[in-house]
Amino acid sequence: MGLALAGALLLAYAFVVAPGAWRDPGPDVPAQPRALATPESVATADAPAVAGPSPVAGTFPPAGRAFFGVMTDKGPYDFTDADRFAAAARRAPQVMLFGAGWASATFDRSLFDRIADRGMMPMLGWEPWDHTVDEAARRTGLTDRQVDRLRATQPDYRLARIVRGDFDDYLRSWAEGVRSLGYPIAIRFAHEMNGDWYPWCERANGNRPGDYVRAWRHVHDIFTAAGATNVAWVWSPNARWDKTTAGLAGLYPGDDYVDWVGVTGYYGSGAFTKTYWTFDQIFGPTIAEIRALTDKPLVVTETGAADTATRKAQWIRETFRSLPRYRDVIGLIWFEVDKEKDWRIAGSPTASTAFAESVAGARYDSTWTPAMRPRTGPGG
Repeated sequence: MGLALAGALLLAYAFVVAPGAWRDPGPDVPAQPRALATPESVATADAPAVAGPSPVAGTFPPAGRAFFGVMTDKGPYDFTDADRFAAAARRAPQVMLFGAGWASATFDRSLFDRIADRGMMPMLGWEPWDHTVDEAARRTGLTDRQVDRLRATQPDYRLARIVRGDFDDYLRSWAEGVRSLGYPIAIRFAHEMNGDWYPWCERANGNRPGDYVRAWRHVHDIFTAAGATNVAWVWSPNARWDKTTAGLAGLYPGDDYVDWVGVTGYYGSGAFTKTYWTFDQIFGPTIAEIRALTDKPLVVTETGAADTATRKAQWIRETFRSLPRYRDVIGLIWFEVDKEKDWRIAGSPTASTAFAESVAGARYDSTWTPAMRPRTGPGG
């Protein structure tokens, strides 16, 4: 399930990383100190940030810790829902995921800075498509699968066109903008590629086997050439619910091109609706498949629970109990949106309590500052 929406402190230390990992964007990117909001006080969108302690360098999240993040309907354009989520969770999220579609979204530094000002690492869901096709299809009264086929058929955004260089000027404009930030962000590019409901899926839109990896590497290479190495690249398939969902081996770009791996899945959506599915049942097989490909840190990049059979709070508690059992799971991002179903914790006393109690422990007692570098392995 995707959603198309949407200072810097120069790192004062040097470190060595693998070819695909995040690194300092360079000394010619000017430092622009920023005031950070304290985790205890989540301000309104238009209020000034509250000055906190000086940012501390290190890895994010620190070894032995994990983060939780949030995705809302309006993202950095309006923090009202993020504020409500933080109040319900009784702890401020450390990451915000927001979407941007290639058809209309140009680089806008202010979106990233507004997230960073609140003590959250920005994660961009970068989507090579025209999201208005999806919006128009949903207004027709068609079934979900009919909508999927319509929105996935966008020849202008075939993967082969990305590989051929048709979007290179656009990509460079974003790469230069991201580099100018001077602090680390994450980019979840072309997620859920193992489905057939987006134009970048290999099983849709006239794409061919191998196109996805070639497109991913092309985009990554343009950022590297532009010096935009302050990016944690997040490869994020959808949880596989049966054998009709594409396997992952042919879709993984390789460890030199990926920093974090991710997975998307929901309780109460699609195949996970008619009976109760635990986190382990929804995510376990896909995580095992990912772990056969790579040991990169893993993030649950989108999840949520509907109140199917009034078991939302139960699912939240069980999920957070399950997460530490999976190797190198470093974070979870909650889909705090009322879309198709109400996935939000805010407004549900039982869900809010379950979530708040689940993130109250030391495991989620971490903060993000622009001086931190993304963790790229078990030890940071």
